This record gives sequence, structure tokens and C-alpha cells, in this order.
Amino acid sequence: MNPIIECVPNFSEGRDLRILDEISAAISSVEGVRLLHRDPGKATNRTVFTFVGHPEAVVEAAFRAISVAGRLIDMRHHQGEHARMGATDVCPFIPISGISMEETVLYSRILAKRVGDELNIPVYLYEASATHPGRRNLADIRAGEYEGLPAKLKDPQWKPDFGPAEFNAQSGATVIGARPFLVAYNINLNTTSVRLANSVAFDVREAGRVKREGHPITGKIMLDSDGQPLRIPGTLKAVKAVGWYIEEYKTAQISMNLTDLAQTPLHMAFDEVVRAATARGIRVTGSELVGLVPLSCLVDAGRHFLRKMGRSEGVSEKELIECAVRTMGLSELSPFLPHERIIEYKMSSTADQRLIHLSLSDLADETASESPAPGGGSISAAVGALAAALGAMVANLSAGKRGWEAQLDGFSDLARTCQMQKELLLRKVDEDTRAFDGIMNAFSLPKNTEEEKEERKGRIEQATVYATVVPLETMKLAFSCLDPIGELIEKGNPNSVSDVGVAVLCIRSAVYGAWMNVTINACSLADQKKATQFRAEADSLLQKCLEIEPVLLQAVRAKLGG
Repeated sequence: MNPIIECVPNFSEGRDLRILDEISAAISSVEGVRLLHRDPGKATNRTVFTFVGHPEAVVEAAFRAISVAGRLIDMRHHQGEHARMGATDVCPFIPISGISMEETVLYSRILAKRVGDELNIPVYLYEASATHPGRRNLADIRAGEYEGLPAKLKDPQWKPDFGPAEFNAQSGATVIGARPFLVAYNINLNTTSVRLANSVAFDVREAGRVKREGHPITGKIMLDSDGQPLRIPGTLKAVKAVGWYIEEYKTAQISMNLTDLAQTPLHMAFDEVVRAATARGIRVTGSELVGLVPLSCLVDAGRHFLRKMGRSEGVSEKELIECAVRTMGLSELSPFLPHERIIEYKMSSTADQRLIHLSLSDLADETASESPAPGGGSISAAVGALAAALGAMVANLSAGKRGWEAQLDGFSDLARTCQMQKELLLRKVDEDTRAFDGIMNAFSLPKNTEEEKEERKGRIEQATVYATVVPLETMKLAFSCLDPIGELIEKGNPNSVSDVGVAVLCIRSAVYGAWMNVTINACSLADQKKATQFRAEADSLLQKCLEIEPVLLQAVRAKLGG
């Protein structure tokens, strides 16, 4: 999985569109970054940007944005309702997928060092990036705001983590760090009572409620030995919640911030609010997500709810999302559109997935056209994906077979394995065609001078290596399908044994077809040592496949009575 991080910088400007447009342009100028959202506030005189991408690209985009803000925003004239201490007030990095929090912290510190060294802006690290326990909390760092910076910077305890310990009158100071993804999530109730909604909110939020003597609302607040109010903690960690009434919808809601999805994922918050509301005679009618969420939020939720139903979790990503949306009622107030609300989907390029989004009829027509691509490599990958899909189907049918409930987990795991193999092979359908296009593009390079000829020669070789590696990867993926398919022949629903038999034939075709592409492309390589290595690996995989295939087909024939 490609590493993706999100950056949500807050700039102290919400009124001058010219400045905001320049910041947007700076972010969008970096390849590999996608600007998802810009939310200006006139009263706060503050704008929140949201962009995502590869970590190194995000660091560059954030640096360019902070540089523009430092040049165009003058804090000496800034006024607004929101607390702030700099032109770029805070710049958090959030790991989205394929990257750990520890790795994200390293990238945040790379950015902080550049900002301090190259822009001469004092930088404080916060949250997971903090170097001092007293600097984890943003509010503690920002205390005194911009106006208090001259005195703060003279205090040795508030020496910046990066940059000069000197007051930058125009730009102020900046806070940079890494934090978990925060999900803003509202759950709808069948009541208009804010009091009842707050009761549920206090039941579940981590801070809980103040402990009182006697009556839970009017009773005297109980204090600890230090004179601080005693609290009854709520049931959900890393959750902030409050009840409110939404006039637009004529309903009360539990409004929550889930600040650490590792401790309290979305589905856990939903289930716990349902439990707490039911205990108070209230019914949850649906819910809504505010802003964008990582794909894992809904995939994990879908698996959770399927598991509760006693169903296999090995269904497609689309089905998992639909299950989560239906169960949590995410479309109750307005339609939940995955391609608009899931970060990874917003980032994905339709051009990179052109073939797999065609209908079967259109894919066949595209293949039959005069164009040499898609060709055998893409079709081999498609056939392999169909084999994995058949495996997932049989595993799911077996998981749902009456009387086989004790084997649910095993078949569910097999179905998930096949689903993963299917998704990876589908990617190879378009990737193989892109690899072929790369060769054609390399051949079209100019060759008028000796330098151009050498450049063209090198690019052709590079593209040909890639066009050999892709079908070799297709071979490996298709071959890996033999293990779960073999297990399903032995243990799966006997009524579906013909389906796994077809899967075996598809795997053979996928491996053999991809082998042909490896072989023909390797023959064009100038590096004969590398070509020999590719052919040897491909030959070995094909030989193993041709040895296993008849054994599996014989097992299928035996179960068919043949």
C-alpha cells in the first residue's frame, strides 16, 4: 500500500481571497499532492486547508504553503475570533494509510526543521511529535497567542524546537506535529431533547460526567482531596461528545469527535451510543460523518457488522462500505457518496483505472480494437482476477452454508484472501497496459543527437524492464491463488466444486498468458543477465503451476463423480 498522509494547516487569513488562492496554488503545484478542501472563516479570519499525498510530496507542499503565508500574511494587522500565534498557526500531519505514526512524526520534524532554518520562523512541535511533555497540547503552546510571543521567546523554557528564539513580527510562530486522524461524527436520535441527548453523550464520552451526591443533575458536586470535581468516566476512550439540537433536521444529535480511531473506531462509537440510548429509552435513527474519512473507517465497520450478523467478512470493498452505510444510517440526512467522502477515493485517478471501470462488453470491444493495448498481459491479469473472484464466492457460500457455522471464521479468512488477490490482480489489468504505453512513449522520443539517442535508448530499456516486471508480478499473484482454491476444493461447499474447477483453469491461463508476456519482453532487453533472471523465474513459476493444475483438476473431477 502506498503511504498516504493528510495535512490540515490552519492559516491566519479568512477574508483575502487573493492570499488564499496563492496558498492553494502553492499546495497544488506539488506533484503527488491533492488539495481536497479549503474552508475559510470570515469571523475567525482563519482558513483550514486539507490536502493529501505521498509523505515527501506533502512535506514539500506544506513548506511552500507556509512560505507563501509567511510572505503575504502580516500578523501585526491580524484580528479574528479564533486563538492564533502565527501566519501559519498550526500544521498537523495525519497518517492515513500505509504509514505509521512514528514515520509520520519523522516527516513532521523534517518540515519543522526546514521552516525554522529556511524561513526563520520559530517552530514548536506538538502532539506525537512533541519533544517536551508540556508541549503535546496545542492550547498550552498557544497560550498568550501572538501578542504574548515576544515574552515567551525570551523564556528558556519556551525555546522553539526549530528556528530562532527571536520574535518574527510578521509571521509569528508556527506549531507543527503529527496526530491521529480526527473523525467528526454525529449520531441522530428520535428526540428533540438536548437534555436526553446530553445524558447519552455523558455516558459515552471519555470525560464522562461530574459526580454528584443524590440527584445526578441537581445534586451537590463531589470534590476530591485537591478540591477538584470528581468525575464518572464514560465508556469510550479518546472520544469527546455533547448533545445538541439541530433546527434544520428537527432532531437532537450526539456530536462526537473521535480523536484516536485505534482506541475507538467508528463502529464502536456507533454501537456504544446505540446501547446507551436504548438504556435511556431513546432510539438511534441514523448518523452522519462530517468531512472526509479514511477508507479503513468504513471497511473495518463493514467487517464488524458482518461479523455480528454471523456472515463472512470476505466480500468486496464496495459491499463492506454499503454494509457500513446501511447499518449506521449514514445516508439518513443526506446521501453518503463514497467517492466524495472517502479520502483514498478522492485521491484516486480514474485514468489509472480506466480499463477495470469499463463494462465487460466495453472491455471486450476495447481489446478487439486496432490498438495493441490492452493485450495479452492485461487479459491474463483479468482472467486471474476472475479466478480469485470465484474463490471468494465459493468461500462465502461455504461460510453461509447451514450447519457449517463452526467453520465460519476459516471460510471468512479464505474469502478475504481471495478478495485481496482479486484486487491486486485487477490493478495489473491497467498497469500492464500502462507499461506497454511506456515502451511506445520511449520509442517516440527524439533521436537527432547522440545525447538524445542515448537518452532514448536508456528510456526504452527502463520501460521494457517495467513491462517485464508487471506480467511477472501477475504470474506470482495468479499462482498464489492456487493455495486457497486448493483448500476450497477440499473443504468448500461441494455444490460449488465446478466453480473452483473453473478457477483452476483461469489460474492456469493467467499464469501461462503472463509467462508469454514476460518471455517476449525479456527478449527485447539489452541487459541479458537481467533478461535471463526474469525468464528463469517465470519458467519456474509456470512449471510449478503446470504440475499443480492437473492434481487440482483431478480432485475436482473426483468430487464431480468423473
